[in-house]
Amino acid sequence: MTSMQKIIHTTGLDALYLASIDSGVKRVTAVAGFPITAVADKFIRGNDNTYDFHWFTSEKSAMETALGASVSGCRSLVLVKHVGMNLLADPLITAVTHTIGEGLVILAGDDPGAFGSQNEQDSRWYGKIAEVAVFDPSGPESVYECIVRAFDLSEKASAPVIVRVTDRLEKSEGSIRRIAPPPGSHAKLFDPSVWKLTMHGKHQRFHQESYPLLIGEAEKSPLNRVSVRGSTGIISSGVPSEVTDELLSEDSRWASVSHLALGIVSPFPYDLVADFMKKHESILVVEESEPFIESHITILGNAYGKETGHLPYGLLDREHIGFALENLDRKRVTKYTSIQTITERGPKPICSDCPYMPLYNILRRLDIMIAGDMGCSIRTAPEPLGAVDTGFSLGGAISTACGFSKKGIAVIGDFGLAHSGIVGLINAVDHGSDVLVIVLQNDIAAMTGGQVAPDIKEAVRALVPDMEIFDIDGSVRSRGETAAAKELERMITDRLTIKGVSVIYIKSKCIMF
Repeated sequence: MTSMQKIIHTTGLDALYLASIDSGVKRVTAVAGFPITAVADKFIRGNDNTYDFHWFTSEKSAMETALGASVSGCRSLVLVKHVGMNLLADPLITAVTHTIGEGLVILAGDDPGAFGSQNEQDSRWYGKIAEVAVFDPSGPESVYECIVRAFDLSEKASAPVIVRVTDRLEKSEGSIRRIAPPPGSHAKLFDPSVWKLTMHGKHQRFHQESYPLLIGEAEKSPLNRVSVRGSTGIISSGVPSEVTDELLSEDSRWASVSHLALGIVSPFPYDLVADFMKKHESILVVEESEPFIESHITILGNAYGKETGHLPYGLLDREHIGFALENLDRKRVTKYTSIQTITERGPKPICSDCPYMPLYNILRRLDIMIAGDMGCSIRTAPEPLGAVDTGFSLGGAISTACGFSKKGIAVIGDFGLAHSGIVGLINAVDHGSDVLVIVLQNDIAAMTGGQVAPDIKEAVRALVPDMEIFDIDGSVRSRGETAAAKELERMITDRLTIKGVSVIYIKSKCIMF
């Protein structure tokens, strides 16, 4: 892939799309969620029949389908948000020693600041857990080059590669130099000779043949940028590298600060970083969201960052970096010790005209535990509604409610049920659990952009004979809101007196779609 095309100005979102196209991707699998939905929508809008795109309800299934494409000779791309990495970790970790075929890249959408997520985890840690390469691009040029290189490296190491992206990266602007797509005449297939090895032997082979390639990439990659100027240095990765560059170039106070911007953070480039640290008296680590780089280097010298209080966890801006540089003479800083509340940030309430509002008003009056799910219902947990008590994971409401010491309720969307909640329902029936499951049937994934949710009512009915469907919209139209709410409340209270598993489907349409 050496033939060059023209330089174009573009966004990070367009750059990652074009890089995937120019890398010859043939299969794209995706699970919606911020900030990855925008990426998936780009593939949907831009599809010219050169690749196959599908939405999935489960990240594990999305990863497994991409693996199937890879071993049969198709370059594949998996699009998931950071919490989805938790679900695809099972096939990911096994794929590393199992080996693959054509390149497979996972685009992990992280959410520093947790603007649209139930947590603020950092996908870079999966590089350590799964022993895979992780690229952390900083802008359009960087993300284009990272994705192109990630596909090549994935094939050489015969293992998946992770590229971390964020909302700010998608919205960033810059120039890229496109390359010619690879010829499609020599697809790499899975080599079944790996089955001659024991499971331990596969791990040994990986560390003798593949992992050294990844280490060499991390240490010598041109995606790592270094400039040495003075006695203070900054080590960064991702969008904070661009923010750092802007600060150092525009604020004369920091013109003599050196900067090592890492484009690849796993395997960790110890030699490169140690050499940079030896040349400086103090080091500031600028990264989002967790102290990933910082945790690797604190034993190597005077390193400051999140763990020392110089920088906050989560999203970083120029003001944060400037403050940290001003206070590098202090071993520890206590500036970022306050805890953000909903009042300070501004709530994300349930829509006031949500058709399920009668349900939430009923739930808030019940003196029992209610497990919510990672859909709109989780927005009813804070006051003034206080309708649900918990919300651990997408699809987790049913299993959570089965653990309550007394009979409770699980409120789950139809997308969450198809994602993984159905497994909880199977176990609830098998264990003879005592739980009422309320399924909100929107027919879509409302919080992530209106993707179609599969209708699995008949599968649920086969599992749970005590299943009833309540059309709340139709009931309100025919009988009025008050009468409809009373009928729904009667259905709920009646089933709370019945032992075993009961399911009520509440059918409506999200006002947003």
